[in-house]
Amino acid sequence: MLTDSSFMVGNTYPYTIADWEADIEEASTHEIDGFALNVGKEDWQRDRVATCFEAASRSHRPFSLSLSFDMSSIPASTSTDIDLLCEYLQSFGTHPRMFRYHGKVLVSTFAGESATFGRGSFEQGWKIAKETMEQIVPVHFVPAFFIDPARYPEISSIDGVFNWNGGWPIHLTPAHPRSEIECRTFMAAVSPWFFTFIYRSDDWLLVRRWEQLIALRDRVDIVQVISWNDYGESHYICPTVRGAQPAGSEAAWLRLNAFFARVFKTLVDTVEKDEVYLWGRPHPRDASGGGDVVPKPANWELTEDVFWVVVLCVAPATVSLSCGGNSKEKTYTVGTGLSKLSHPLQVGAEMKGVVRRQGVVVAECNAEGFTFVERPEGYNFNAFTAMSS
Repeated sequence: MLTDSSFMVGNTYPYTIADWEADIEEASTHEIDGFALNVGKEDWQRDRVATCFEAASRSHRPFSLSLSFDMSSIPASTSTDIDLLCEYLQSFGTHPRMFRYHGKVLVSTFAGESATFGRGSFEQGWKIAKETMEQIVPVHFVPAFFIDPARYPEISSIDGVFNWNGGWPIHLTPAHPRSEIECRTFMAAVSPWFFTFIYRSDDWLLVRRWEQLIALRDRVDIVQVISWNDYGESHYICPTVRGAQPAGSEAAWLRLNAFFARVFKTLVDTVEKDEVYLWGRPHPRDASGGGDVVPKPANWELTEDVFWVVVLCVAPATVSLSCGGNSKEKTYTVGTGLSKLSHPLQVGAEMKGVVRRQGVVVAECNAEGFTFVERPEGYNFNAFTAMSS
């Protein structure tokens, strides 16, 4: 069983080997076994990948790397466009830290359903692309094509499929009934959030996805977390933002993700410490973004003005949730293990969760730095995350 995380190499222009080493250390200590390096067409990205492999070689941890070609960036209209894919495999295909599945180098993509490489169709194009890559190393090809799944049997070049969009219920629109928006079943990749446009990420998305995949564990070979560092779409779990992006933190999601990754790999779900995790949006969904020239994201109506809570308890306890001094505190009785709760957000207030056992506080989370702002300067549909110490 393997858990990896997609990694946007396009966000690493200023990276040094120390940055790569720090990311590898943080990821591996949180049950992530490797990075799927999303690479585009720029030459400098290959240099960063080389530095990443060097950093992995220095690590004492069994951390692996794979290549995921970003076909929304890489040209693929002529046969010579295959050269870029082959250059990566020439450089890294035999590296000891390259991830191999059943003895073959795992290669993935983001998109690629329009890539023909000069052939009559994308099926023919990827057939010749894979044959060319396999002149260098044996390849196990698991792309993320955005096509009707019924077409996959027609594609002879693929050895598996990765449903990238499966991490979110993307079929939802504001026109759907609230009962369907708030209660749905879907299968695929693991991700905590999405805000470029709104894929509904409420309802403890990260937790429910893991619960589904753990239940299907015997039919799942690899789980990919989307993503480690795709800050632009707000679904990153890296706790320390490095590279070409502003500072921020998603340490709570990283630690919570580690719990589920461990359960997925071992089927041991014992809780060793009382913990509480909180996350919520920093302004109402109906808020006006002041002078923001960028409008609200599409489907903004899908999200809720509540904060989401996950509690891990070593024994039965009570959980008190509140949002500001004037809001009504709600108290719940929870059992041993994991509980999912929520609480309304209130303008001008912060998020708070307290776990007590026999009247004694055993875990507490005050979301310091968070305020639910009525009139933000600009729209921000990202999540603020927090956790107990």
